[in-house]
Amino acid sequence: MALVSLRDYEKRAAEIIPRHALDYYRSGAGDELSLRLNRICFDRLRIRPRVLKSGAKRDMTVRLFGDEYSMPVGISPTAMQRMAHHDGEVANAKAAASRGVGFTLSTISTSSIEEVAAGTPKSPKWFQLYIYKDRKITESLVRRAEKAGFRTIVLTVDAPMFGLRRPDMRNKFSLPPHLILANFEGQQATGVQSQGGSGINEYIYEQLDPTLCWNDVKWLLNFTKLPVIVKGILTKEDAIIAADLGVQGIWVSNHGARQLDSVPASIEALPEVVAAVGDRTTILLDGGVTEGTDVFKAIALGAKMVLFGRPALWGLANNGQQGVESVLDILRKELDLAMAFAGCQSVADISKEHVVHESFYAKL
Repeated sequence: MALVSLRDYEKRAAEIIPRHALDYYRSGAGDELSLRLNRICFDRLRIRPRVLKSGAKRDMTVRLFGDEYSMPVGISPTAMQRMAHHDGEVANAKAAASRGVGFTLSTISTSSIEEVAAGTPKSPKWFQLYIYKDRKITESLVRRAEKAGFRTIVLTVDAPMFGLRRPDMRNKFSLPPHLILANFEGQQATGVQSQGGSGINEYIYEQLDPTLCWNDVKWLLNFTKLPVIVKGILTKEDAIIAADLGVQGIWVSNHGARQLDSVPASIEALPEVVAAVGDRTTILLDGGVTEGTDVFKAIALGAKMVLFGRPALWGLANNGQQGVESVLDILRKELDLAMAFAGCQSVADISKEHVVHESFYAKL
C-alpha cells in the first residue's frame, strides 16, 4: 500500500518498531485525555477559505532567529531515536536539512551533538536542554551545542520530572543494551534501565533537577549568547513571565501530552499565549500535528512555526532519512493546498480570520 498520509506512516511504523519502543514513543500521561485532545481540538477548528485569490504559486518561506526555512514547519525533539532506526537522530536531521526545515536535537538522544553536527554541517539546528542536578553537565551541554554550531537553545520547562506513562511502567521500559544516551558518559549514558518500573522515569528522577524555576531561565539567558526558547508554556501567566525575562521564543507545548493529563491541547492554549505576548516574542507550537491543515490553523492562530515529533519517528522507522523526507513532502503539499484553497499566497497572508472554532457555525 502506498503511504500517502502521516497516518499511513504511523500505521506502518507500528508494524516495524519493537513494542516497548513504540509504546514509549506514542503514549501519553495518565488516561491519555490530553493526548486525544491534541488531535480532537485541531479537528474542532474550521478553515474559512477565500476564493479567487490563490495565484499560481505559494511562498511558504519564513525567517526565525536569523535563519530562513522553506516552510513554517520544524521537527520537535524526541528522545532515543535509534530505537526507531539505526541511523536515528542523524538521519532525521539530514532529512530536515534536505527539505530546508528546522530540527531540534533532544538532550537524551542516541546520537551525540557532535555526530548530528557532522552529519548536517550547514543547516540550522536547535538543541533542547534539560537542567541536570549536576549543573556542570548542563553547562557542558550548552557549550558543546554552541561549539557545534547549533543556533538556539530550547529549554524544556515542563519536565523537572516525567509524567505518569503507564505503558512504560507495564513494559518496564529500558533502553536497548546496544544503545546509549550519546551525549553522556558513564551512568548518565547507560542508566536508562528498569529497576522495576519505567527505566526512563527512574533515570529522569535521578538525574534532572526537580527544583527547576525561573531563576534557571535567567541563568541560561546570561550563560549563553544563543537565542533561548522556553518550551512547555500553556498559560498567559507563564508566557508573560518568560517574555519579561527576555526569552527570544515561547514554545507552546504540552510535551506531547506526556506530562500532566487533563491539561489543554497545545492548540487550545495557543490563542491566550499569543494574545498575552505575541507582539513581544516569537511563538511556536507543537502537539497533535498530523496534517498540513493543522499547520495552517496554528499559523492562523498566531504561531510562527509549527513543529512535530512523532510523525518524524514514523517516517524514520519506515525508511530512515528518506522516510522522514517523505513525511515532510506530504506535509508541505498539504500546507500548499490549504494555502491555495484559502486564498493565501504567502505565510504572512494566513490570518486569524481564516480559522474559527466549530461553534461559530453551530450558532447559525
